[in-house]
Amino acid sequence: MTPQEFQQLEVVGLNLFFAGIFFLIGMAINDVLKKGDVPLVGKIVVWGVLTFGCLGFVAKGIIQAFWSTNGLG
Repeated sequence: MTPQEFQQLEVVGLNLFFAGIFFLIGMAINDVLKKGDVPLVGKIVVWGVLTFGCLGFVAKGIIQAFWSTNGLG
């Protein structure tokens, strides 16, 4: 395995790991919100924060991929 292939495998694995962590966090938050009888406004705020965190992670990945394909990083 060449160093470039190893690096690509490492990046893909790390991204899948973070996606799994976001999924598990979402499941835990869903469980807490259901058991805690949280009002609708609180649920909207919590899911909004989680969604923006995920979108930031995705945007970072897209920007990083764009920069690396253009030779900037």
